Amino acid sequence: MALARILVDGYSLLHNWPELAPGRPRHSARARDELIHVLTRYHDATGEPIAVFFDGAGARPGTPAGESNTAVEVLFSRAGQTADQMIERAAHRFQTYGEVLVVTDDHAERDTVAGMGGMTASCTNFIRMIENALAELRDELRNHNQAERNHFSRPQKK
Repeated sequence: MALARILVDGYSLLHNWPELAPGRPRHSARARDELIHVLTRYHDATGEPIAVFFDGAGARPGTPAGESNTAVEVLFSRAGQTADQMIERAAHRFQTYGEVLVVTDDHAERDTVAGMGGMTASCTNFIRMIENALAELRDELRNHNQAERNHFSRPQKK
């Protein structure tokens, strides 16, 4: 089966990626925005559908309920609900459409998802996957641009 969706525990990933939005609090809007930007670039490189979940019950008033774009779905939990619960529910529901990959460093969450038949990845491994995919995309773009420059800089035959 094809990968139906990557489900990301947003704050778990942010806490494990200090290079992302350096100097910003991990629960800040700026850090979340930077994560969403990187996940969007990863989606552009791989085509994998992504949903990122944040605990939102403790968020400041005015925090949007969702900031989804076509590449990355962004969801915040409500009062009395956790991002983990939302991820478990989504993992269960998406299984009928294909494989689900859950990204979190919460071992209980990974065990629950694996028990349902879903795949899991640690945040460190997923960060590596993102960095590798973006490096491959940069290489492909550089090679494509070089080939285009070579094509247009050749002397024209008469």
